[in-house]
Amino acid sequence: MVIRVDIREKLADLVHQQWIHWMRYMVDNSTEENIQRWVRQMNTAYADLSEKEKDSDREWADKILEVIING
Repeated sequence: MVIRVDIREKLADLVHQQWIHWMRYMVDNSTEENIQRWVRQMNTAYADLSEKEKDSDREWADKILEVIING
C-alpha cells in the first residue's frame, strides 16, 4: 500500500483538531449529566446511536473525506 505523506499529514492534523475540539468541549462541559451521557455513548455501537449523535460523527467523517478526495 502506498501512502501519500501529504494526505497522511493532513489527516493526522484533522485528527488532532478533532481531539482539541473534544477536549475543549469536555473541559467546558464536564457535568455529572454529561459524563453519564459520554459513558453511555462510549458503550454504544455507532449503529445504535441516535441520528443526532451520529450526525456529530458524520461531520468529522465528511472532513476526512474532503481531505481524501481533494488531497
